[in-house]
Amino acid sequence: MLNRRHFLKQTAGFAVAGLAVPGAAYAAILPGIQAASMRGSINATDLGARPGALDDQSRIFARMLEKAGSQDMPVFLPPGTYVVSNLTLPRNLRLTGVPGATRIVYGGDGHLFAVEDAVHIELSGLVMDGANRWLGDHAQGLLDLRRVQHLVVDNCSILGSGKNGLALERVSGRIERSEITGAADAGIYSVEAGKLQIQANTVSDCGNGGILVHRWQIADDGTMIFGNRIERILARGGGTGQNGNGINAFRANGVSIANNSVSDCAFSAIRANSSSNIQMSGNSCLRSGETAIYAEFAFEGAVINANIVDGAANGISIVNFDSGGRMGVCSANIVRNMSTQGPYQPDPPGFGVGISVEADCAVTGNVVENAPRYGMNIGWGAFMRNVVATGNVIRKAGTGIGVSVVEGTGSAVISDNIIDGAENGAIIGHRWAKPVTGDLALMEKSGFANLMVERNRSS
Repeated sequence: MLNRRHFLKQTAGFAVAGLAVPGAAYAAILPGIQAASMRGSINATDLGARPGALDDQSRIFARMLEKAGSQDMPVFLPPGTYVVSNLTLPRNLRLTGVPGATRIVYGGDGHLFAVEDAVHIELSGLVMDGANRWLGDHAQGLLDLRRVQHLVVDNCSILGSGKNGLALERVSGRIERSEITGAADAGIYSVEAGKLQIQANTVSDCGNGGILVHRWQIADDGTMIFGNRIERILARGGGTGQNGNGINAFRANGVSIANNSVSDCAFSAIRANSSSNIQMSGNSCLRSGETAIYAEFAFEGAVINANIVDGAANGISIVNFDSGGRMGVCSANIVRNMSTQGPYQPDPPGFGVGISVEADCAVTGNVVENAPRYGMNIGWGAFMRNVVATGNVIRKAGTGIGVSVVEGTGSAVISDNIIDGAENGAIIGHRWAKPVTGDLALMEKSGFANLMVERNRSS
């Protein structure tokens, strides 16, 4: 039977042991630490690493990593702070700490961790702090990892990088359950990825981007970006969309972006540039500075489904048919509270549009509310072909639906929509930015052979 006296005696024993050898005692009673030891891990303190030491321990760490790599053994770092810099990781490494308690602080003068041509790199339970220090010209990020066959970053914190938090080049694997914050550039920058999964992370307060998935040339990529929280992304590098995006796919085909919460980005919550066969589903996009969800330039195939957009200059855009952008489905989205103000002086028609599409698109079952310019804009000048807009609800818009009637445009069907409270008309034909028709919703025929407008309800 466990009585109070016996319990106090046991806890007192732990307390004394903790005072005598704090690192070892803390490690001994932490869940999972003994399991790690049973797997034959190297304890960093056995090789001379000292938690909490103020001096730089890079040489000790370099020897430790070399031994771990040569013997293919995991390394355990007890709780405490370790100041290191310019470490080159071995081809195989499993480096584990105590989440929130094992801190690796960058000492400056180059980079923190770098590796090229690795087989397996696994980092778990570590806080990696760049301390906002300068990074060398050779380093793209606090962690600069290139050509890694399998990467695991799990339950880590990556803080205060002077460039990107994680810079990945030709890396496969997964980044999950981690926090990346305070990067001067992007939180995660991946180029030429293969089978990469980015899931359940928090990326916040970064200078130019949240999660970037890029390629040097247009090609299949297949990165999966699921269930992340991305907040407060700036555009310190300027431009009109190159920076300031929560999630950005560039030239990367086959990317899936789902169930992320993205808020307070200077430009887009989610932006795909020249990325085909892309899916953006179930995301919450709040308070975007420019277009909240964007499929632009040379893409073929974009599915934008079941997202919530609340607060943006423009809501959802599937555009740039002039550059080859075509083929999209925009369905079951809620888009509301657009603004005519954005981060730069826009080209016509300006900001304040709920949904914009141009070529080979189906727009169905969406709800748009409070779009001061257009609830929906179909086509731009001569760039409009094969658009169906049906079963949508539009409330409180400048113009409910604007559609291009410039000569040479393709076919469009606008049917079975409900438009309520459109100040300038429910459905209006435009030549570029200029309205040139009456309200087509009130006419029996549109007057244009390629344009069918029927069974819409306006009030």
